[in-house]
Amino acid sequence: MPRIVGVDIPPQKRVDASLQYIYGVGLTTAMKVLAATAIEPNRRAHSLTDDEIKRIAQALQQFLIEGDLRRDVQQNVKRLIAINCYRGSRHRKGLPVRGQRTRTNARTRKGPKRLPAVKKKIEASK
Repeated sequence: MPRIVGVDIPPQKRVDASLQYIYGVGLTTAMKVLAATAIEPNRRAHSLTDDEIKRIAQALQQFLIEGDLRRDVQQNVKRLIAINCYRGSRHRKGLPVRGQRTRTNARTRKGPKRLPAVKKKIEASK
């Protein structure tokens, strides 16, 4: 199983699809990297040589990916929360940030639907 920048990529998939398993690498970035390293996108990942894997890793150095990107995103969210802006307050409350409606839907951000508590009736003693 090929390992690129600390991520195991699936060996049976095409190289362009396999590179997308790296956080921060989409189709466009994967195609740019493959064009820069002169590797055909329709090859399977298990057929890559060690030299080609090194060239891909070298080409990915110019992009913000994996841990650095995750850290950058987290810092941006923390900054929004710290300056008490509207988007920061939505992050803090766990609600949709980008203007979506919350009266219906928004289950992903709000969590599962909370049902009202069911109270059992106490039978009168005879």
